[in-house]
Formats: sequence, C-alpha cells, structure tokens
Amino acid sequence: MATDYDAPRKTEDDSESIEALKERVPDKLSGAVDVEDADNPSGFELPGADLSDLELDVVVLPPQEDEFTCVNCFLVKHRSQLDHEDSGGPICTECAA
Repeated sequence: MATDYDAPRKTEDDSESIEALKERVPDKLSGAVDVEDADNPSGFELPGADLSDLELDVVVLPPQEDEFTCVNCFLVKHRSQLDHEDSGGPICTECAA
C-alpha cells in the first residue's frame, strides 16, 4: 500500500489541547532535584571558579610497549597509528596527512 507522506497526519487524537495532555501526564520532574551529581561534587560551579581545593584521584599509567607519543600533537597513540619517525620523534598518521 502506497503512503502519501505529504498528506496531513491528523487523527482524532490530535485534536486534544496541550493543557489536556499536560493533565494526563504527571510531571515527574517538578520539585525533584538530583542532589547527588558525581560529575560535579561541589554543586554548580561558575566558569573561572577557584578549584584549587578540589582533589582528583587519577591513575597514570606508564607508556605501554605498543604506544608512542606523537611529537606534533603530543597525544599517546597506538603503534598502528604511527606514520613515520622524524628527526624529532614519531609522527602519527593524522599529523602526517
């Protein structure tokens, strides 16, 4: 069966007003605030706020045998992304392009 996608798609359900739809669906988010935000432990921060008292736990791994650091973009890449080695050091395929 062929469908005319340009034809208006109104049905009898579309005649309801926005207010009627809002009454049928309960507002689950009204008054509910997500107090625990793992990404931002101290609440909402403004840009440029002093975060010097915030302590971060980061595990730094040493370079692996199958990795290199590109001397152009300074990103750690897998050896499969090595394009060539320059006099300064290894260059990745993205920087060589």
